[in-house]
Amino acid sequence: MALLGAIFFGFVPMFLFAAFVNWLDRYEKEPKLLLGAAFVWGVVIAGGGAYILNTMFGIGIYYITGSEGAAEFGTTSIVAPIIEEGLKGFAVLVVFLLFRNEFDSILDGIVYGAISAMGFAAIENVLYIYRNGFQGGGWEGFWTLVVVRVLLVGWMHPFFTAFTGIGLAVARMSRNTLMKILAVPAGYTVAVMAHAFHNTFSSVLGGTGGFFIGLLADYIGYAFMLGFIIWMIVHERNILKKQLVEEVNNGLLSPKQYNTAISFFQTNVHLAALTSGTFRSTSRFYQVLGELAHKKEQRSRVGEEKGNTQIIEKLRGELMQLAPQAKA
Repeated sequence: MALLGAIFFGFVPMFLFAAFVNWLDRYEKEPKLLLGAAFVWGVVIAGGGAYILNTMFGIGIYYITGSEGAAEFGTTSIVAPIIEEGLKGFAVLVVFLLFRNEFDSILDGIVYGAISAMGFAAIENVLYIYRNGFQGGGWEGFWTLVVVRVLLVGWMHPFFTAFTGIGLAVARMSRNTLMKILAVPAGYTVAVMAHAFHNTFSSVLGGTGGFFIGLLADYIGYAFMLGFIIWMIVHERNILKKQLVEEVNNGLLSPKQYNTAISFFQTNVHLAALTSGTFRSTSRFYQVLGELAHKKEQRSRVGEEKGNTQIIEKLRGELMQLAPQAKA
């Protein structure tokens, strides 16, 4: 029963967190297949790989130093941040390299990084809640770890790995060669440093006071990240406002559809589509508008690349088919 409870509290909250992150990506949502793959990567490759490598390095440090304290500190504060951020971030790198057409903005980097990290957090939370919580302290320990791992620090891994995603996205969208070279290691370095700071800070201070001071530092970081995400959402809205004017002028998009496309909330439109039986076509219509605007913005920033104009014309063709059924 305790193991099933650990699995539930490990995975279900992370599914909900992932759904929230996907919801924040208002204007050009990522393919669910890629998001699912990033989450599974976090569970299996990042989670399993980190457990093996952290254990191996911890044993190695203990063998060299003969000190359990040195092994604990070295693994927690140095080895784990480097390995875990590398493994989680590798999922974003795969999308960056193999699915470049789906990697259009800074927000995309944050989303893929966060989703991969949530998969990692899910399996890590199962381990902590069951092993450290239930086996170490019974049901009291179980519920204590649920509160700590899910409610108090549930966003820590997505927060860390978002920096790697930002670095990859900056490299993706920049024309500056030096920026392309530096952005990826810079993003990964910030992710590792934030992770190391979290792991080290409260343990150095020690006790309940140290834990809550560390938690306060975490939440300050979360607040800045949320502010940055909101700024990026507004930026993406401005991309749609700028890039879809051409479609309005050439009659492909009605002014009412344009206003709906740039709206942060499209609830009424989707409810109307649901009751009229056009939900799928309406949802796809506004998704294609987001993809079209971002692809046009991408072409203006980095050029033709591999068939950007062809992709744009294909999206316009799909819009022509969907427009008559799309609610506005």
